[in-house]
Amino acid sequence: MSDVTVTVFGYVGTDVEFQGGNGKPERAMFRLGSTPRYFDRAAGKWRDADTVWLNVKAWRDLARNVASSIHKGEPVIVVGKLRASVWTDDAGVEHRRDVVEATTVAHDLARGTSAFRRTERVVERDDTTADDEEMIRKLERSMTEPADQSGDGAASSVTALGAA
Repeated sequence: MSDVTVTVFGYVGTDVEFQGGNGKPERAMFRLGSTPRYFDRAAGKWRDADTVWLNVKAWRDLARNVASSIHKGEPVIVVGKLRASVWTDDAGVEHRRDVVEATTVAHDLARGTSAFRRTERVVERDDTTADDEEMIRKLERSMTEPADQSGDGAASSVTALGAA
């Protein structure tokens, strides 16, 4: 299967709609308007063609960054995969909408300036593994058991830790 990858230059046409949480991945959506220009040789001047309107959808980290950085009216560049979104409404009518599933969204710096701020990544991880838990149990047992006959109680603790 081959994806259709597109790069679109245009202006954000709507406020960014952000949804997420409650176990669902974050999603940001907005409309992007792009008006092609061409030179009309007969008239000797530049003209605007019809505006192409696309829905742009971003997921997870990109969605959070888009929601906090991109605003209606700003010039942007969007790189992503062209997808067809098809659904049936309550009346049984099938609808189809082309969507750009964004992999990159950026301000168009040919039209203005922007400031970059790196986001802090929050990594959720469980630092306690099964091996760590077993080592803790051995250490706790060695501390509650009577010292070995040699009179060196530290030796049994080190042996318990070293065995893990």
